[in-house]
Amino acid sequence: MKYRPTDLTQMRGNDEVIASLEGMLGNTDSCPHSFLLHGPTGCGKTTIARIIARKLNSSGSDLKEVDSADFRGIDTIREIRRTSEYMAMESDCRVWIIDECHKMTNDAQNALLKILEDTPSHVYFVLCTTDPQKLLPTIKGRCVQLQVKVLDESQMFKLLRRVVAKEGATVSKEVYDVITRDSLGHPRNALQILERVLSVPEDKRIEVAQQSAAEQSQSIELCRALLNKKPWGEVNKILVGLKDQEAESIRRVVLGYCQSVLLKSDMVRAGRVLEEFLTPFYDSGFPQLVYACYAVTKN
Repeated sequence: MKYRPTDLTQMRGNDEVIASLEGMLGNTDSCPHSFLLHGPTGCGKTTIARIIARKLNSSGSDLKEVDSADFRGIDTIREIRRTSEYMAMESDCRVWIIDECHKMTNDAQNALLKILEDTPSHVYFVLCTTDPQKLLPTIKGRCVQLQVKVLDESQMFKLLRRVVAKEGATVSKEVYDVITRDSLGHPRNALQILERVLSVPEDKRIEVAQQSAAEQSQSIELCRALLNKKPWGEVNKILVGLKDQEAESIRRVVLGYCQSVLLKSDMVRAGRVLEEFLTPFYDSGFPQLVYACYAVTKN
């Protein structure tokens, strides 16, 4: 992404996390060797992980990113443990960024725990997850845990305005409002929508902003369907497309969207949707998501 931050000073929001990292990374002799960044998708966890690696002066073949959504098995962790025995080749240290680490199998997590308990001095791990509850408590206990949050509306507006200024463009307040609401505080989503908005004439920007958000996130499409009282048949079709996604993550999107609507208008329907989505879906999962949506459409 064109405007992805490359330094902690370029980050917007999450001031406490940034301040903590600046303190820890300021002295590599006492810097932790294992970090756990957790928070909603698209809020900057991977970006921060890469900045941590850069601050530790790890790059090239010494910096590895593993997406546990694709590499979940114990063999991957065994390979990491084997490679960790060797000193860095091109930089000061070896860094592994393990994204979506909660998707690792139990065996893989136990194997990872062994190296977290006895990490070589030249090795660092940065774990990123949207669902820390699925990690072994012992893994969480071995890491410095940092919760990365979404941006509030003021922070998002400042971020968007800064990018628009760098592009030498102008955007109406209405477009800013649409992007801020539909991105739900996720900077990645917001910047992706903004990129498409800036590529079209001004009279098309509202339409493009709304369309981009819906295409980018079926969860946003679900929010709109629930608030606009779409029949169960239409909501059902959207849910089918969401079957492979985390139900709890979708619940948070719905909560954030409805909260944003309520803070700007007295929409009874948004409050009704909120009621059905207040209870976490960690244990009940997708069936609870389906039931909550069904209950909303029938009331």
